Amino acid sequence: MTEAFPASQAFQASHDIGRSVTVRDGEIELFRYTYAPDHPQLESPRPYLHPLRTRGGDLVSLYRPHDHVWHKGISWALPVIDDENFWGGWSYVHGQGYVSLPNNGEQRAVGEVAVTVGEAVTIAHELQWITQAGEHWFDERRVLTAAPVSETAWALSFETRMTNVRGSAVSFGSPTTRGRENAGYGGLFWRGPRSFTGGTLVAPGVQGRDELRGQRHEWMGFVGRHDGVDRSSLLLMLDDDRNPHHPPQWFARSDEFAALNPAPFFSEETVVAAGDTLHHRYGVGVADGTVDDAAGLADAVRDLVRSAG
Repeated sequence: MTEAFPASQAFQASHDIGRSVTVRDGEIELFRYTYAPDHPQLESPRPYLHPLRTRGGDLVSLYRPHDHVWHKGISWALPVIDDENFWGGWSYVHGQGYVSLPNNGEQRAVGEVAVTVGEAVTIAHELQWITQAGEHWFDERRVLTAAPVSETAWALSFETRMTNVRGSAVSFGSPTTRGRENAGYGGLFWRGPRSFTGGTLVAPGVQGRDELRGQRHEWMGFVGRHDGVDRSSLLLMLDDDRNPHHPPQWFARSDEFAALNPAPFFSEETVVAAGDTLHHRYGVGVADGTVDDAAGLADAVRDLVRSAG
């Protein structure tokens, strides 16, 4: 069953109930949020945003790349929660490297998914985090809000509240906190198109490539070029200043593939006591643009995150 919603000023939404929500800008499908995926356990099944497009219609996300099939557009994924893996793939074990373990958990959508359309499109729902062994560790409340911010750009806010229902304290970390240098990935993670490989990373006052990985910034953007057309796009992620450990260290890649991730547990573990809630807010900006557009897009994304949260 598909539920359609009236148009906002610019965006429309449709809900394939039990599966996904699609947001459009006129004839262009800006993104599809699949909240009930059908993926193997190895890939740590979880909601994801793909395809993801600019207002001009250019694709800026990649789904199940052959090198890391658990990468899916944009998703909230965490590789180290105690010894459980809610990221997908193999787990890093110090002294052994990446090892296949029976620890790939899933994020399971439960209850009603609420979709509202007004000045913005908002998607809100609940999830349960279940380990591969079937243990229920977290209840999550997630809210996504999408809105236009200019004629050539739009923005998304992403808010998550994860409550520890395991009954004992849980530690959040990364491969770096387990001993792998400069590999602190985990959190809101974006994987870009193949043609973006070798693109430009940009942050306040700096631009470059893989040498920016591990640096602390409020926001970071990625500018890549598209095959087949003479255009470039900018995808930007912003860490809200109310988040723990703000500004975060960034897991960012350009040389091997395009990726951005404000990583809240890059080099320092966070312990969440039983019954406590972990709360994070992020913004994502998508534009038909270049490095010169990054600072202005960051301002617009910050405004959306503030108004949504």
